[in-house]
Amino acid sequence: MALQYPYDSHPAPGTTIEVADGVRWLTMPMGGSLNHINLYLIEDKQGWFVVDTGLGNRETKKLWHEIFDNELGRKPVQGVICTHMHPDHIGQAGMIADHFRCPLYMTRGEYYQARSYAMGFSSSHGNWQGEQFYHRYGMPTETMQRMQAMWQSVKSRSPSMTMPSMLPMGFRRLEDGDILTIGEHDWHVVVGAGHSPEHACLHCHSLGVMISGDQILPVITSNVSVHPSEPDANPLKVWMESHDKFLATPEQTFVLPAHNLPFYGVRERLRDLISHHEDRMLAIEEACVTPATAKDLLPVLFKRKLDGRQTMMALGESIAHCHLLMHRNRLRRSLDEDGRYRFLSVDPDLQRRSHPDSHDAPDDRPILV
Repeated sequence: MALQYPYDSHPAPGTTIEVADGVRWLTMPMGGSLNHINLYLIEDKQGWFVVDTGLGNRETKKLWHEIFDNELGRKPVQGVICTHMHPDHIGQAGMIADHFRCPLYMTRGEYYQARSYAMGFSSSHGNWQGEQFYHRYGMPTETMQRMQAMWQSVKSRSPSMTMPSMLPMGFRRLEDGDILTIGEHDWHVVVGAGHSPEHACLHCHSLGVMISGDQILPVITSNVSVHPSEPDANPLKVWMESHDKFLATPEQTFVLPAHNLPFYGVRERLRDLISHHEDRMLAIEEACVTPATAKDLLPVLFKRKLDGRQTMMALGESIAHCHLLMHRNRLRRSLDEDGRYRFLSVDPDLQRRSHPDSHDAPDDRPILV
């Protein structure tokens, strides 16, 4: 069935909409094509739980204080739940937790990855490991130099885009299978991976609602990339396994995502995402009949000319697809004399499976989600 969208627009800034009993939806602004992030409030008997927090900038902080003053019915925030560690999700976690002196809830992997980024370990463009990583996967030296300069400029002009406000020094750990009882309802923690280390979704069976963060989005596809910090990672493998796991979600679940509009049709969307990535990997196999670098494969995945930042994101996704194909013994990787990795298709069954004229169209460009 086609996805169904009960709402055709987002809440106005500084306001909320009740989308289920005790569950309110709000948005905070973001730059670029995404424009916004969806955040949620869950009402407890004596207060509220916030799910995700927006970017760590002044505009978002101001809008949160409008929410505190006008949308909470004079009740405090009792806890902050962050689905994962990306800046648009944790940017105001410290501010809200400090303001109400309430705990932060995250999975362990997300919390410590966020702490690592906040301490300044996120930039990989200016050290030998980052340079080696991007060179081996085909990135030209001049592109890496431009990206290093751009990254330093972004950090100085817009620190909230690279680091959140200070996180609380402690947190309450979420694990897969945990149950949070909030108000009259139980919320089951369902952990996925691939887009981030241990992404927590919240599923309330009695309400038929899932807060999905970036794990399940109805329109855009979350970025799944390999990074220099873990150069041999296989994030697309756990991403696909997570999709299989989430297929157990009841079909009529109302999904509240971090981007785009809330929707029905969770299984349809998951099957579409699985099929899309499988199609991309087959197209990569077909392109690797002759040896190719991960950079050479970008036109297979993306149709539009990419700027430097988009190229880095796209390269991470290309590597992720290649690593899963290596795991499946469909690609072989060799380190050639020029210091570049090249991938070669090695599955003897490729000719039977191949259909080069009927693939999905390449994506317009990578999306930083």
